[in-house]
Amino acid sequence: MLDLERPVEEETVGAPPDPDPRDRWHVCVVTETFPPEVNGVAHTLGQLIAGLRRRGHFVSVVRPRQAGDPVGEMHDPTLALVPGVTLPGYAAVQAGLPAGPVLRARWRRRPPDVIYVATEGPLGWSALRAARRFGLPALTGLHTNFHHYARHYRLGWAAPLVAAYLRWFHNRSAGTLVATAALADQAHHQGFRNVSVLGRGVDARRFGPDHRSATLRGAWGVADGDPVAICVGRVAPEKNVQLAIDAYRAMREHAPATRLVVVGDGPLRAALERRHPDVVFTGMLTGEPLAAHFASADLFLFPSETETFGNVTLEALASGLAVVAYDYAAARAHVLPGRTGLVAQHGDAAAFTAAAVALARDPDLLARMRTGAAGSVAHLHWDRVVERFETLLWRVACLSIHAGLVPGEPASVPRSIR
Repeated sequence: MLDLERPVEEETVGAPPDPDPRDRWHVCVVTETFPPEVNGVAHTLGQLIAGLRRRGHFVSVVRPRQAGDPVGEMHDPTLALVPGVTLPGYAAVQAGLPAGPVLRARWRRRPPDVIYVATEGPLGWSALRAARRFGLPALTGLHTNFHHYARHYRLGWAAPLVAAYLRWFHNRSAGTLVATAALADQAHHQGFRNVSVLGRGVDARRFGPDHRSATLRGAWGVADGDPVAICVGRVAPEKNVQLAIDAYRAMREHAPATRLVVVGDGPLRAALERRHPDVVFTGMLTGEPLAAHFASADLFLFPSETETFGNVTLEALASGLAVVAYDYAAARAHVLPGRTGLVAQHGDAAAFTAAAVALARDPDLLARMRTGAAGSVAHLHWDRVVERFETLLWRVACLSIHAGLVPGEPASVPRSIR
């Protein structure tokens, strides 16, 4: 298994050499979600694709049509728009419908050197099927815990079926990319084959303590020394926002001036806003406003139990916030317990609340954690993640050529690339 933190030259002997920077190839990305949609998958793909293009590669994207896209047939070699349907409870996100004919026609005209299927819906399924038909190498990304989401939408009975589908789906590709080593181990034990780690980065130019705004804090009704907790993400059942509010209530018992700011939108926002008029609900924010909200807070509460990573954790640390989160995903990989935040056992709501209260009761500890937070993630550049992504794609493409894949045969990648 490749590890993003290890130099490439230390990886398994027998793997193909690193890509020659003079090599330029066609990468096709197939995804159900894409910027300007706001979620972790779309953000990650935006960074990866922009990075590959900066490195000189031709990247084409296949995705569902979004509001604002041009109507009618397009003749853009970098973009194919396919029909999609809105996901129940996720009005801002679509699932792409199967698009085999579109994919086969495009790939017949200009076959990609390698395909990255980022999502596991009907569009992704049809992409894997078309790739196998043409003998094109494809990697997949495990970005979302769909089987964990099921229990938040009264579909717990379907979780084993979804987990089985995900395993079947990803094992039809040459390999699966996940965000952390812990998730890679979990996937391996669940029967996923050829799993590699592709970490995440954070844009320190966008997120940083220097975006702190006294004007914004004044609008929240807090003085200079008053603690502000912030929760950023979709206001939906799987994000567990109610626990952040419960922790905030407990914090106020020890630090009455504490304020909670919830950034994001979703199906639970209206009801929560009515029940908690003292909580600041901002709606969805991006860009500079989001950076200012992060930096103007002091403590990041992240109670979600369903993440494969959680990019917002890195954005909070880069903004100079102490983090309280469950001990998994990005928090396990990047929060330094006692130094840049506190972590609770996954699913232990009482421990999560106790961690938040501990920081409310000890402002000096909170201040020390904030001082070290930004520096702890300063090395997580997206350029490094893109370089690793490029290497993984190149190795799969190279090995498929050496393996002599023929159309209709499944791609198979030796364990040595992992």
